[in-house]
Amino acid sequence: MPEPTSRDLLGYGGRWPDFRWPNGARLAVSVVVNFEEGAEWQVGDGDPRSERMGEVLSVVEAGRRDMGQEQIFAYGMRAGLWRMLDALDRSRLPSTFFMCGRAAQRVPALARAVTERGHEAAIHGWRWRPHADYETRAAEAADLDLCLDAIGQACGVRPSGFFCRGAESNWTRDLLIERGFRYASNGFDDDLPYWDRRGARPLLVLPYALDTNDMKFFHPNGFVRAREMVDYVEDALATLLAEAERGHPRLLNIGFHLRICGRPARFPAFTGILDRLAALGDRVYVARRDAIAGAFATAVPAS
Repeated sequence: MPEPTSRDLLGYGGRWPDFRWPNGARLAVSVVVNFEEGAEWQVGDGDPRSERMGEVLSVVEAGRRDMGQEQIFAYGMRAGLWRMLDALDRSRLPSTFFMCGRAAQRVPALARAVTERGHEAAIHGWRWRPHADYETRAAEAADLDLCLDAIGQACGVRPSGFFCRGAESNWTRDLLIERGFRYASNGFDDDLPYWDRRGARPLLVLPYALDTNDMKFFHPNGFVRAREMVDYVEDALATLLAEAERGHPRLLNIGFHLRICGRPARFPAFTGILDRLAALGDRVYVARRDAIAGAFATAVPAS
C-alpha cells in the first residue's frame, strides 16, 4: 500500500479561537464576484480548445472556434458586470472580485471600475485554469507575475489575495509567500481562516466555498430558480449564526459570476442575498477578504 499524502484532517479539532470580528459580530461574510471572462480557453483566442462549461455543454467539435461560447462569456463583461456593480452600490456592501490577469489586461477600464467603487481586486490566476496543471514552478511564477502586473496597471493597486480555479500546485503557496501575499483562498476545508505554517513563513488561508456559489446553476445537482440559491444561503446563515451565538466565530463565503448571476433571471439571487445580508446589520461582518484577513491576523496572530 502506498503511503498516504500529508493532509490536515484535524484543523481546529473543535477548539476554535475565541474572538469577535471588528464590528462585534462572530460571523464574517465574504461576498465574492468572479471576474474571469476573457481569460477562459477559446480557440478563437488561439487556444487548442474552447471552454465547454457554459449555459449548455458545448456541442462544437473540439479544436473549432466556438463563437457561441465566446459570447456567453462576453455577456458577463458587457452586461452582467454593470448590473452587479450597481446592486453592490445600492446595498453599500463591500466585496472582493477574483480577477484573472488576462481578463483585467483585456478590459482594464472595467477592472478599474471595480476598485473605483471600493471593492477588492484579488488574483484569480492569469487564465481561468487550475494551477495544479502547471508543469513547472517557473511557469506558474511567470504567470503570477503577469497577474500582478496586469491587475496593478489596470486597478492601480497591488493584489494581496489569491484564488485559482480548481486546485493549487504543490508550490503555489511558496510562490505567494515569496511575493508577499496576505492570504490564499484555495481552501474548502473549514468555516474559519487558519494559518498554513508549512512554508518559509505562515500564510493565512481564507477558506472559500463551492456550495454557496452560483456555479451550482451550471451543475445538474444545483440551483434552477434564483430563489433556490437565496434559500440555500439563508440556511447557511441560519446555521452559522446559531453557532456564532454559542460563541464560535465563523466565516461564510458566497460566490458569484458575472455571466451567471449577471443574467436577468438569476440576478434576483444576487440581490436577494445582498438584501438579506444588509438586513442582518451588525449580526454579521460583511467585508472584503483583505479586511477579513487583516482582522483575523490581528485577533489570531500566526505566532
